[in-house]
Amino acid sequence: ARMAMKARPETLALRRQLIGSSCKLFFPEEPVKIVRAKGQYIYDEHGREYLDCINNVSHVGHCHPDVVKAAHEQNQLLNTNSRYLHDNLVDYAKRLSKTLPEKLCTFYFLNSGSEANDLALRLARQYTKHKDVIVLDHAYHGHLTSLIDISPYKFRNLEGQKEWVHVAPLPDTYRGIYREDHKDSVLAYANEVKKIIEQAQKKGRKIAAFFIESLPSVGGQIIPPEGYFQMIAEHIHKAGGVFVADEIQVGFGRVGKCFWAFQLQGEDFVPDIVTMGKPMGNGHPIACVATTKEIAQAFADTGVEYFNTFGGNPVSCAIGLAVLDVIEKEHLQAHATQVGNFLMELLNKQKVKHPIIGDVRGVGLFIGVDLIKDQETRTPATKEAEYLITRLKREYILLSTDGPGRNVLKFKPPLCFTMDNAKLVVDKMDEILTGKTDRLIFSCSG
Repeated sequence: ARMAMKARPETLALRRQLIGSSCKLFFPEEPVKIVRAKGQYIYDEHGREYLDCINNVSHVGHCHPDVVKAAHEQNQLLNTNSRYLHDNLVDYAKRLSKTLPEKLCTFYFLNSGSEANDLALRLARQYTKHKDVIVLDHAYHGHLTSLIDISPYKFRNLEGQKEWVHVAPLPDTYRGIYREDHKDSVLAYANEVKKIIEQAQKKGRKIAAFFIESLPSVGGQIIPPEGYFQMIAEHIHKAGGVFVADEIQVGFGRVGKCFWAFQLQGEDFVPDIVTMGKPMGNGHPIACVATTKEIAQAFADTGVEYFNTFGGNPVSCAIGLAVLDVIEKEHLQAHATQVGNFLMELLNKQKVKHPIIGDVRGVGLFIGVDLIKDQETRTPATKEAEYLITRLKREYILLSTDGPGRNVLKFKPPLCFTMDNAKLVVDKMDEILTGKTDRLIFSCSG
């Protein structure tokens, strides 16, 4: 029999006692205990319903019945490693290949985005025979040792930057070094990468790869300007390196008009390696690396087998296929565009009304609201952002912050998020930003 449910304080006490304290909770002062979820809603132990605006992993909705059914049915038949033939593996690879540019036609399956990026790094180094990596400032590519090394978001607080890592400025036209008033910010940001390559080469260093989140998330929900990827790819290829698009947060139709966020840059852009994870299994751990025949061949030429115990198992692939089916069947890409546009429209109206909202940016259901203390200096309104999400939680709405200043409200809800959900969140935000009790907090802004 299952154990009786513990009261929240007991769960919290046990967690503090048994789980490493670097594993953080949302709202540490009064964490939420959740016991079930459905669609875009999660429920606590008292049955209270919260609107989930942040769980991009439950991509097609929490506990989607089609996905749960696919997992259950395959679990009853077989779950083993990929050293045996199984249709799910090849069917899934084939379905994924239809969403990607033709030359990205070889797949490796793994269990997490971190594993995918680690393999991408190995592939790049094996193929180019170079070592160095260029990343963007504030980037986050995963929690393995190899990826902490290429994630400024993490390494700046740990042992610092390795000599083989080069950090380029984030192409953020709102608070970056080249802003919306610059005559050609795309070229200016691309030239920064070109300069980094030239300086590295002068020191006799060789570039293996440029890693970029197709839409940088921890950097503050950034939408890179169109044409930036093409220019970078040209510089990287000239240096003998490869271009890695990290789609772990933003792939699988979240941006609406395209299936992959790198496709927002235009049809003429094709990365050399694409990594995917998070939303891929709707909460089940599954990840993938897609690359070209040439890069895969160079990796095979080492004669060393690549074996991943759980990667591409029949259950994971059945789940992955079910997620793709739901995205199609429920027209979730079109839905993400429709609801995302509506949400952006509502947020832009708030921006006119409340000077604390400095910038609203996004595409599909990947949206950032940059809160500022001052219109001129654009100083991040960090405390105010934290206060706002704490107040929203009291209204049973879960939203979180990101960005170097932790002042960017981030929206990345399950794709079943509706127009009504969008309206509710923005109405509550408006109430909080306007309300008498809250006004003291926000009065210093503007």
